Amino acid sequence: MTCPSCGRRKGRRDCPALKASICTICCGTKRLVEINCPETCVHLTTAREHPAAVVKKQQERDVAALLPSINHLSERQYQLFFLVHSVIARHKPEGFNRLLDEDVAEAAGAVAATLETAGKGVLYEHIPTSLPAQKLAKEITAMLAEVRSHGTKIYDGEVAIALRAIERGAREAHKQPAEDTAYLSLVGRLLHVRSQPAPEEPTPGSSLILP
Repeated sequence: MTCPSCGRRKGRRDCPALKASICTICCGTKRLVEINCPETCVHLTTAREHPAAVVKKQQERDVAALLPSINHLSERQYQLFFLVHSVIARHKPEGFNRLLDEDVAEAAGAVAATLETAGKGVLYEHIPTSLPAQKLAKEITAMLAEVRSHGTKIYDGEVAIALRAIERGAREAHKQPAEDTAYLSLVGRLLHVRSQPAPEEPTPGSSLILP
């Protein structure tokens, strides 16, 4: 049977997403990219448990690059860091705009500045300059409000520290002239957002964040 994904090679692996047999190349290269693999897929599970050497090396480089931004965070701040990144990963810019590392840095810095100002008793919303950053900042703020509405306790100071870590990481990555989405790509690889189950609903009154 010919692989329904490429239409050229012989299908050798049962694909529960496509409900057909696909070739090993399509399974390996299109997994979670073009093919929405379910968590029950044995090939997906095997790939996670035994990643290829090149994937492991990339993960090690990513962790080393991200570590300076997050090594000072507490456990709760670390959770908030990745909770905010779940919003960044789902963000869809309007029109033909692209979300860049600079936009991420602006949005995170603006929301952090707003929270820091509120902590001093002054209500003032800091606005990013770019339109994509403004939209992203609103989504981050809305996410924080939604989490709090479930009764989860998060403090402005902790959120601001996590946001500043995101801002620093994005700005450091933006200094690299080769790619203007280096930070987004790095964190996206680490998060594997598309391969993760949906977030659990926070338990009312809980002090834990479930990114």
